Amino acid sequence: MADVKLYGLWASPYSQRIQLALNLKGVSYEWIEEDAQNKSEKILQYNPIYKKLPVLVHDGKPLPESLIILEYIEETWKNPPLLLPEDPYERSRVRFWANFFDQKVLTLMGAIFSCQGEEQEKAITEFVENITMMEKEIVKDFPAGKPFFSGEKPGFLDVVVGSTSSVIKVLERLVGVKLVDQERTPLVHSWLAAFAELGIAKDTMPDMETFFVKAVEMREKILASTTKN
Repeated sequence: MADVKLYGLWASPYSQRIQLALNLKGVSYEWIEEDAQNKSEKILQYNPIYKKLPVLVHDGKPLPESLIILEYIEETWKNPPLLLPEDPYERSRVRFWANFFDQKVLTLMGAIFSCQGEEQEKAITEFVENITMMEKEIVKDFPAGKPFFSGEKPGFLDVVVGSTSSVIKVLERLVGVKLVDQERTPLVHSWLAAFAELGIAKDTMPDMETFFVKAVEMREKILASTTKN
């Protein structure tokens, strides 16, 4: 049996997406919780360039960067469900939207969380613009009327976007703004809702109340530190 270890952070969507993919594939693994402020020597050894989480270690071989890890999982464990479509063009479109989401949407969640005032308002505006643009354009690549981006079953993009559902809910509660609105972005809203109802999502995603309390504490520390500087 393969030795699979996953080093990550319980509240991080980057870590959660790897957990979700491994769980979808039925891969057994050891979860190792890290401290974001005091990373272990293992992480510095496994990911000396970026020193970021998550890191997947498969039979002693470390692999950082969540999107790369997802592709590795798909190529290593070829059993259903398939995370990526077989058609090369369709695979390229999935990769495009996964990268777009990480670069143009997920990064703004961090800005919304750690900023306030005009900076936060600007981040919220950009988030809404980008998720609305994604909603408008993504229907050209993925069928409407299906429960997931990938169709009837969740795939690569569902894992990438779905792993942020808890973060989005916490942010909406923190800032009092609806970031993913059912009227403005009905497809993304329905896809996120369908993913959140999956058994693996419920088993993997953090408890919302615990997550919210921890998020409030963390945000207060960040804002206090920013004010001092």
